[in-house]
Amino acid sequence: MHLVPFRYLTFIATAAIFVLSLFYHDHYWLPVLAGALTLLGISDLLQTKRALRRNYPILAHFRFFFESIRPEIRQYFLESDTEATPFSRSQRSIVYQRAKEQTDKRPFGTQLDVYEAGYEWINHSIAPAKVTGHDFRIEIGNHPDCPREKPYSASVFNISAMSFGALSANAILALNGGARSGGFMHDTGEGSISPYHRENGGDLVWEIGSGYFGCRNQDGTFSEERFIANASSEQVKMIELKMSQGAKPGHGGVLPGPKVTIEIATTRGVMVGEDCVSPAAHSAFSTPLEMLHFIERLRTLSGGKPTGFKLAIGHPWEFFGIVKAMLETGITPDFIVVDGSEGGTGAAPVEFTDHVGTPLQEALVLVHNTLVGANLRDKIKIGCSGKIITAFDIARLLALGADWCNSARGFMFALGCIQSQSCHTDRCPTGVATQDPQRQRALVVDDKIARVAHFHQNTMKALAELIAAAGLEHPQELRPHHLVRRISPNQVKLASALLPFLEAGQLLDPSQLPQLPPVFGLYWPKAQAASFKRLD
Repeated sequence: MHLVPFRYLTFIATAAIFVLSLFYHDHYWLPVLAGALTLLGISDLLQTKRALRRNYPILAHFRFFFESIRPEIRQYFLESDTEATPFSRSQRSIVYQRAKEQTDKRPFGTQLDVYEAGYEWINHSIAPAKVTGHDFRIEIGNHPDCPREKPYSASVFNISAMSFGALSANAILALNGGARSGGFMHDTGEGSISPYHRENGGDLVWEIGSGYFGCRNQDGTFSEERFIANASSEQVKMIELKMSQGAKPGHGGVLPGPKVTIEIATTRGVMVGEDCVSPAAHSAFSTPLEMLHFIERLRTLSGGKPTGFKLAIGHPWEFFGIVKAMLETGITPDFIVVDGSEGGTGAAPVEFTDHVGTPLQEALVLVHNTLVGANLRDKIKIGCSGKIITAFDIARLLALGADWCNSARGFMFALGCIQSQSCHTDRCPTGVATQDPQRQRALVVDDKIARVAHFHQNTMKALAELIAAAGLEHPQELRPHHLVRRISPNQVKLASALLPFLEAGQLLDPSQLPQLPPVFGLYWPKAQAASFKRLD
């Protein structure tokens, strides 16, 4: 028998006071007040729009009250609207507004210091373009060496990897329903394809991590038979091999046995009640050459679906080794997703969160430049993820070399996440990141499906307005020279001048290496296709 959750005690106590007050007539105001609060609590439990009210009847209104006066409190005593810890109130607000289809306009000018180093903007055109739509798409796949390739037309803004287990069943249902409604893709995360990913039929990118969840033998090794069973689903549009993630690159993970429920065990192909381990490294390959052959194997077994890999950039010679393996074997992935160190939704040791991995912009520029310098950029699409919220975030990264962007926490905000940062405690107050059935009951799927779709649609509309102002017709036309960055109070530079950008084939000409940025001149010669280790 379960005890009454503590969060309901305020409602229960109020109802009890109401009942008791009916027997005492000295204070006529008491039953009126207690009765009104009791009706408010019942209303909170029955309504479907606000997850906090369903999980914290009556008590949630205190939170809303203090939230409503928070601007004044924060303005004089606490933080500013633009202080990102890790997301600012301004960033969260724009997601809530677009998800709820409320106005996202702001009066009285920018709150940013436009003369502070790091401030960025896009130059507009005197002759703005006429952009008639906002459903911007790119084609991923159509690999020349794979005649059975099944290319996928993807939105330039999609849901990043978040597993069932990390997120609740209702959150997965709402995300996938929103993806189907809005016509964009939903990355499963490495926890494999759950029934909640399948129910609403939204397009899936199946992420396969080192634990091979959903395609593993009992000993944790890769299973072709189980891979084919999942990959053959019409709903699965692309296959993504996860090498590392921005939140904790180079670090494995463990889902403790007590949290491995029947649903999670069935989805991942593990035993109920036993620790679910994601090793730090893959067992199916150990060198760049073997990795490329494994990707080709996955593409063939899936029937030709676009197949690529995701990684956070660490040692540059390791990525260079992968690119050299592409040149040596002639095998190229259909796409690469670059995950920045500013990710992600999963909990990680603080040292990894704060001090391991390359931030997204530098990582993206390195990957883009390497592929350009190796004459491979036209064969491989690049996605990216890492703290992407607004249309400007998307435009900035497309200008730096990405073809599309993924967002995880942005879509969590669309679901109602309030950044309580309790994702790893199973006590998420809005039912987004918890397996507690009572807490996730607060997240009403139909309502949140609409919010997910609205957030995507309104962000794409904002992107359309942004590129039109720059005189462009599609986000793919964005280039580094469109992006300007302030590097001091009295000095600015175009991104094309501030960041190194290679020309096609430069890495293939040894005479060019001394003229290239040090990261290429120093480490490209030391990278090897036969090993992730550096030549010394």
